[in-house]
Amino acid sequence: MQTQPLVQKSRFVIAVPNLAVSSAFYRDALGFEIAELAPGWLLYRSGSCIIMAGECADAIPPTQLGDHRYFAYLEIHDIDSFYTRVTTAGAKVGKSLRNEPWGMREFSVTTADGHRIMFGEPV
Repeated sequence: MQTQPLVQKSRFVIAVPNLAVSSAFYRDALGFEIAELAPGWLLYRSGSCIIMAGECADAIPPTQLGDHRYFAYLEIHDIDSFYTRVTTAGAKVGKSLRNEPWGMREFSVTTADGHRIMFGEPV
């Protein structure tokens, strides 16, 4: 019988065409801390969320991946204030903030790289 959850932490790994543009978006629009991980790699951190971004200038742009460009659903506290911060910073909102029938208040953004992230908070 398993006593601990199988998954202890989660991290996301994304390919970005330009680390400078990507990290500026995560820092300025979403409020993430940025740290160098290794040459060509940055670490984006907010609370327990960690995103490892690798610069891949020749990779398929996320905008060409359709619905598969979503990579994260992040539950946050005080989503209304966060939504105001994100929209004031000029982030591209894909789904406006709204309550959903599944009990979440959520919205989505498209990152500077073209990835999509959904943010939600239980209603």
